[in-house]
Amino acid sequence: MEERIEINGVTYVREQSWPTGKRAVIVVDRGWIFAGDVTEENGRIYLDRALWLFRWERIGFAAVLADPKSDGVDIRPMPTRVDIPAASEVYRCPVGDDWGL
Repeated sequence: MEERIEINGVTYVREQSWPTGKRAVIVVDRGWIFAGDVTEENGRIYLDRALWLFRWERIGFAAVLADPKSDGVDIRPMPTRVDIPAASEVYRCPVGDDWGL
C-alpha cells in the first residue's frame, strides 16, 4: 500500500527504500540467475556467498525477489565464488545483505 500525505494541498508519496549493500541478484545471458555479494574488477563480476536461483513455481520473479524462501523457490548454494564476465550481465537487482541465505 502506497503511503501518502497531503500538505497545503500538495500530495507527497513516500520514497521507495532500496537496498544499499553490495548484494544483488544478477541475471546472466542464457538465463542463468545468481545472487551474491558483488565485487567488480578487470571486466569481471565476482559473487561471494553466492547462490544459484535454479527455478521457481507458482509465483513471479518479483515475488521471488521479495521472498526468496517462498514455497516452490529452489535456491542452491554455490560451492565456490562465482566469476562472471561483465559483458554477460543482462541486469541486476539490488537486494538485502542476507537475501536468500
